[in-house]
Amino acid sequence: MTIKSTIRTISNVMLLAVTAGSITSCAIKDDIPYPIVEAAITAFQVSGQCNETDTEAAAATINKNDATIDVFVSDTVNLAAVRIIRMEVSNDATIQPADNCLRPSEFPTQGFERPASTDNTHVDFTQGEAKFTLTTYQDYTWRIRVKQVIIPEVQMAGQVGDAIIDNVNHNVIVYVAANQDLSAVAVQKFRPAGQHCVVAPDPTETPTYDFSEMRTFTITAGNGRSTAAWRVFVYHTEAQQQATATAFARCVTATISGQCASGVAPKVEYRRQGDAEWTVLPTGQIAVNNTRYVAELTGLVAGGTYEYQVTAGEATTSVQTFTTVAPQQLPNGSFDDWHIEGSGTRALYCPWAEGAESYWDTGNHGATTVGASNSTYVDEGGRRFANLQSKYIVIKFAAGNIFTGEYLETDGTNGVLNFGRPFTSFPTKLRFDFKYRTSTITRTGGEWKEAYGNYITRQLYEGLKGQPDTCNIYVALGDWEPVDYKGTQCRYLIRTRPSALHLMDMNDSHLIAFGQYSCGKDISTWTTQTVDINYRVRDRQPSTIIVVASSSKYGDYFTGGEESLLQIDNMELLYE
Repeated sequence: MTIKSTIRTISNVMLLAVTAGSITSCAIKDDIPYPIVEAAITAFQVSGQCNETDTEAAAATINKNDATIDVFVSDTVNLAAVRIIRMEVSNDATIQPADNCLRPSEFPTQGFERPASTDNTHVDFTQGEAKFTLTTYQDYTWRIRVKQVIIPEVQMAGQVGDAIIDNVNHNVIVYVAANQDLSAVAVQKFRPAGQHCVVAPDPTETPTYDFSEMRTFTITAGNGRSTAAWRVFVYHTEAQQQATATAFARCVTATISGQCASGVAPKVEYRRQGDAEWTVLPTGQIAVNNTRYVAELTGLVAGGTYEYQVTAGEATTSVQTFTTVAPQQLPNGSFDDWHIEGSGTRALYCPWAEGAESYWDTGNHGATTVGASNSTYVDEGGRRFANLQSKYIVIKFAAGNIFTGEYLETDGTNGVLNFGRPFTSFPTKLRFDFKYRTSTITRTGGEWKEAYGNYITRQLYEGLKGQPDTCNIYVALGDWEPVDYKGTQCRYLIRTRPSALHLMDMNDSHLIAFGQYSCGKDISTWTTQTVDINYRVRDRQPSTIIVVASSSKYGDYFTGGEESLLQIDNMELLYE
């Protein structure tokens, strides 16, 4: 029989029971024990890789939980022969090439930072994805998905609304204002088949172009692989381009976006409701692309109601309103409220007042199954604060930790947690006071006994041994969908049991904002630290906040120093 498990880690959360089963399991096949050695693609790149708007280079999105990689490529790339220029794998796994590799026998069998001159790493991605198998003692299938970014651009003087672009029949229809001379239309942008296509003749190279009748252009795709005749129709319309505007408000900022006439710079005005004078937004805070614009308002008052209007040429929107979101704070961010359940060496320290609802929790629930709480509080100098201590408890290294959410249960030797608390605001920074005592990393692995009586020791981060330990604090905002676990609606379910693995993914599309701070040196006096919260998207409201603090950054790999101590106090969110 075969028992398979998967190795994953919780990002920067050091919980004894959580990590107790997350290093290595064991497979029994024909009565011979084989270690479970995970294989993952850790770095990946192709030629022509870009971001989703093809405005700059961008890293691939690697999702270890789903074993997927997502990549955007420019329209200059031939999808039938995409060249992989970097593919690094963990644990010296052997690579079995995908079926759609152009020359599978010439694809490298080991990970590479760059292919050798004798390698052929071209893959046909015309169907969107390729499946590679990584082999250690087990097989792991990874799906690589490539999406080509084709952004058409057509912009003419007097244009009303967006151009209608038919990529199948190669037709373009543009409507212009009734007073626009069709025989002399100024063309600002004309790339209907993508930013890098080649147009002949190019109507942007002359001051004006005659569109009094249908015109045909020969357009070659950006990758040079195909050429087609495109027909362009320009018509008058009696409709007038109306300026439109919608607002998405955060706490102290807001985004106003909409449409306006082509070639017209919009004027955005706003004021606090009740004020007499309008504030005109500087043009530097307004981005215009053809008939669309995006304006960023800053320096607003949280929880305030504002009026705004947009003028573009002769068109002015009605006066509309938006209300900025009220700020929210982290309950018990001072870490003053604690109670202790039980006594003696198994006393469980809980970071909330007895009888009150919890907001924070720790890995003590797992630690006290074999030893004492290592996440406690201290009263000193007139203040109470969280005291997070890294320790080797009986058979495991465990980092002190505290997090927003709740520890649900210990599943065998694995933890089940409900990460996060309800949250709908938009903080810009996380601030806290802390002290830290680092210690030399002496623990770089774990050891445990499988049901079949086999001891397996796997050393992780061995290269860190002898180096100073590092504490870690992070905050994440997201709009994750709730997941049911035994009747509990979890905001972000964390499970470390290999057969039911679900861990936090920093590449998750539901992650809206993130901020992190690490420190690897002694801080012997109380120091105030401020961490920027960086928003990945600006038009979605979070539903959940996750905050984690740990005394050993790599505690989830059983790696750290046994004397590392993080003391933390006065954690609060800022809105600037």
